[in-house]
Amino acid sequence: MGIRLVATVTAASLLALTTAGVATADTPAVDSSVDRKVVQQALDQITQSGGALGVQARVTDGRQRFTARSGKAELNSNQPVPLDGRFRIGSITKTFVSTVLLQLAGEGKVDLDAPVVRYLPGLIDGRITVRQVLQHTSGLYNYTDALPLSPDEFEKIRYKHWSPQELLALSTSKPLDFDPGTKWSYSNTNYVVAGLLVEKLTGKPYEKAVEQRILKPLRLNDTEVPGDNPNIKGPHAHGYWVVNGQPSDITRLNPSVAWAAGEMISTTRDLDTFVTALAAGKLLKPAQQQEISKTTAVSPDYGLGLSVETLPCGTKVWGHGGGIPGYSSQLLTTPDTKKRFELSATSSPTPGNPGDAFNKLLTEVFC
Repeated sequence: MGIRLVATVTAASLLALTTAGVATADTPAVDSSVDRKVVQQALDQITQSGGALGVQARVTDGRQRFTARSGKAELNSNQPVPLDGRFRIGSITKTFVSTVLLQLAGEGKVDLDAPVVRYLPGLIDGRITVRQVLQHTSGLYNYTDALPLSPDEFEKIRYKHWSPQELLALSTSKPLDFDPGTKWSYSNTNYVVAGLLVEKLTGKPYEKAVEQRILKPLRLNDTEVPGDNPNIKGPHAHGYWVVNGQPSDITRLNPSVAWAAGEMISTTRDLDTFVTALAAGKLLKPAQQQEISKTTAVSPDYGLGLSVETLPCGTKVWGHGGGIPGYSSQLLTTPDTKKRFELSATSSPTPGNPGDAFNKLLTEVFC
């Protein structure tokens, strides 16, 4: 369900590229260091090489904003990717969930350094703290490693309802990977625990807390927590993989398999609004604003639900990557929000290699 600020745009190759979008302005052009032609060329490289069937991106550089696309929305169609279509955001969901828990910390309802079992007795190892869950230093076994996620196997469970307790049990049936707080290892189990914490502390389903605390205040009308709904509402591109040797549309699935670790659906516009508000300190109190991006010697590139990295050119970026069958996504901003980047790529049934196209995108936008 995605993570690092590197090329998660590694779907499969395009069988027959027939369309390529043109960068479209949202605002009048102003002086900018970002060359739209380079962005378009990189997106075209991703689709033409087979790195994705379709891709859409939103770029902000100071006062300049534009969207771009390449590839197509469906395998046997010439329909272009919607410029602001909806898509599954995978692990970018974690940043929403972490933000809610940090809001609760700011309200005095949870202590980040308290053990999780203070709030959820007996749930997990008593040594694991709330902070360690949010920062992936808990040692909890990653439950998705126990799931049948190859295309042929996943097809049998793609519409299955998963309860968070079932997902957690896949992890707690295994020993800890390491002693809590001693190492960093990305585990989707951590955010199943985080979702359960939100529910315990708010007394409502975690999706309601996300809606009331983030989606409604920011008017993120195209963002949703779908639960068991297998559909993506509104305009969207489709993702594919190969099942029993044949291309298969994997767009529809029951996202409860990802739950609070990666089930949400959004658009590049809504994600841009969210990350701008988050980085600008509009969602968290000052103390918690510092916590979300705080890294440690054990976790040098990851705060609390937020990747914090320095690109090779020296630019510092915040954000998160996401991946779920059919979709790969990225959400990035500089801490001052002056440069921002959101991307969704849909998978193709034929493997391909986009080469350095994604790094070219990051370099053009941020360096």
